Amino acid sequence: MATKPPTADIDESKLRVKAPATEAVGVPAVMHAMGMSLEQMGVVRSARALLRVNQKDGFDCPGCAWPEEDKRHIAEFCENGAKAVAEEATLRRVRPEFFAQHSIEELLTHDDYWLGQQGRLVEPMILDEGASHYRQASWDEALDVVADELRNLDDPDEAIFYTSGRTSNEAAFLYQLLVRGVGTNNLPDCSNMCHESSGTALTATLGIGKGTVSIEDIHEASLIIVAGQNPATNHPRMLSALEKAKNKDATIVAVNPLPEAGLFRFKNPQTVRGVIGDGTPIADEFVQIRMGGDQALFQAIGRHLLEQHDARLAAGEPGILDQDFIDGHTSGFAAYAATVQSTEWAELETATGLSEARLRELGDLLIASPSTIVCWAMGLTQHKHSVATLQDVVNVLLLQGNVGRPGAGVCPVRGHSNVQGDRTMGIYEKMPEPFLAALDSEFGFTAPRAHGYDTVEAIRAMRDGKASFFMGMGGNFVSATPDTAVTEQALRNLRLTVQVSTKLNRSHLVTGSRAVILPTLGRTDRDHRGGIDQRVTVEDSMGAVHASRGRLKPPADDMLSEVAIVARIAQRLFSGPDAAPNAPQADWAGIEADYATLRTHIEHVIPGFEDYEARIAKGRTFFLPNGPRDARRFATATGLAMFTGNELEYPHIPEGHLLLQTLRSHDQYNTTIYGKDDRYRGITDGRRVVLVNKADADAAGVADGEIVDLVSVWTDGTERRAEEFRIVHYDTPERNAAAYYPETNVLVPLDSTADRSGTPTSKGVVVRLERRTP
Repeated sequence: MATKPPTADIDESKLRVKAPATEAVGVPAVMHAMGMSLEQMGVVRSARALLRVNQKDGFDCPGCAWPEEDKRHIAEFCENGAKAVAEEATLRRVRPEFFAQHSIEELLTHDDYWLGQQGRLVEPMILDEGASHYRQASWDEALDVVADELRNLDDPDEAIFYTSGRTSNEAAFLYQLLVRGVGTNNLPDCSNMCHESSGTALTATLGIGKGTVSIEDIHEASLIIVAGQNPATNHPRMLSALEKAKNKDATIVAVNPLPEAGLFRFKNPQTVRGVIGDGTPIADEFVQIRMGGDQALFQAIGRHLLEQHDARLAAGEPGILDQDFIDGHTSGFAAYAATVQSTEWAELETATGLSEARLRELGDLLIASPSTIVCWAMGLTQHKHSVATLQDVVNVLLLQGNVGRPGAGVCPVRGHSNVQGDRTMGIYEKMPEPFLAALDSEFGFTAPRAHGYDTVEAIRAMRDGKASFFMGMGGNFVSATPDTAVTEQALRNLRLTVQVSTKLNRSHLVTGSRAVILPTLGRTDRDHRGGIDQRVTVEDSMGAVHASRGRLKPPADDMLSEVAIVARIAQRLFSGPDAAPNAPQADWAGIEADYATLRTHIEHVIPGFEDYEARIAKGRTFFLPNGPRDARRFATATGLAMFTGNELEYPHIPEGHLLLQTLRSHDQYNTTIYGKDDRYRGITDGRRVVLVNKADADAAGVADGEIVDLVSVWTDGTERRAEEFRIVHYDTPERNAAAYYPETNVLVPLDSTADRSGTPTSKGVVVRLERRTP
């Protein structure tokens, strides 16, 4: 049987620190995952669940979006995948009696770990205006409250509809249809806070906001640069793909301010070498770059390639650039070359913290490589200059024609399962006209064209009294967003907040005047509706679509899926005599009864989904069209892949300050806290730590183990404070530091965002260490 949930929050006084790990996964990871599974699910349910994860006849892991190969292992999951399944398939329950026992005021005193560990939500709940406790409601009452509030809006743009990355394709498509039927494009989502910079940069340069590689390309690449990411914690199955590439003699370069255990040595628990052997060394080169110096790194590599090309031509030797590709498939080369060659090597050294010789060594690796892939995650996307940085990544790949051929391309590694599919389905505040026109034609209405709010803009609107309604389709908006105090007050300004959720989190406690909780089926749950077991689909990080079907008994017999919840709200709003004159027309009850009906609508609206039902049958996977990958077609302003000349930008840290990045612990996935440890970084039984270079701690006059406040300092003179963090001496570049979110989200101002993409700058927070007054 599963154990009972914890009765206390994390006790930071028990925090312990030891040396960081130098290898990842292996038997300890298996044991840790099994321990959490048995604790949450018990023996029988653990076996039933884990043997179905990522199988062709099973369910897609609710964790990361890393793709599966066509041939599956019996155990096709990683440590964090097992944790994600255990968290969702837990036998713990949050019943109406829990809310009767605990007031909102009391629940707000608990941390995210305690809240999440209480278990699955099972009944619709309503917080009435002025009430101190949620009360149980019927499904009809709860859905009527939501529909009535939407029906009575003074302006559709007063409503904000957030989406988490775990939502299925079917639910996401229906959700965006509901929102546009209401009359707004206010569709902020979690992409706005993580990979929006990737989409912005790639759309402008390659004509598609997605990566251009497949899992087979990873296996076949000659050189893989892994920049600004920690696969061992955030998407461990990526290590298996890197191991395959290594076994085929690929060179792997890790670029990161922090040394990460998984990129040094990987012990694959599905191989003898990983269980009783030494495992596989992954990174041939570890480039310990200064935070925010990645643009300078890729400009330095680009400059080296240009200089070596010119030198070889001058010597009568063949050049090293792919001139045919540049001439036939790109534009803007001359402007890019002029920009890169005008930057002094001394400034590139300052920005990266690396010597010119070291930068040229890295450039030589690209010269020697016939096929190169660059992978990245939020270490590159959450800076003020992230879009320019990623455009310079593309520039380097274009120089050698490393787009649209095997073993080469761009690989933004999405964090959350189906976050990429949500965008494909229309979860975006600025969907292009062809999508909206097809939606109009399919559903007989006129979708709004004015752009809506992204996540940061939505918080501003709520803060400024321009919104009155918020609905979150999954996720934990309060703990995911920046400027915690501002965000919480913004939500409290609203008339109604609605959360569609599987588990309790802080967003259920920071509410408008009224609040509704709509519990929903998860990825692991059997969804029996319309007399059949329904299936949904997801899109992985590389543009492949496949089916997912939960197999476990749901937490409650009458629990609704996300599709059913949205369909019932749509039926209330768009059917009958009170329906709006511009309402989308559909068989809402038929959609709820058979999701294949919904997939037929998707076929008609979104290119690439032809024969949708047949293509997902029997566990098949199909790839969506990708112009750069498939045929070197680029849907850009010029019809060609675009070089861009970007002025060099990097953080300038004031004297006496550090540049802080917010990051995950190992027992964490996004805002979900699975446990109290960060095994690979040597942190046990606590989270309030700040990882600091010893020289920086000495300069600040604080010792290892001392407790400090982190105070962020911004150009407008404002300060924000995160209290009581333990100093941990760590191998970081000098004047760089790291600490976990969501505890440090309070340090990131709402208005500190990446240029062009609007992503919060959570990897570039200027802080000072302030000793606690005894």
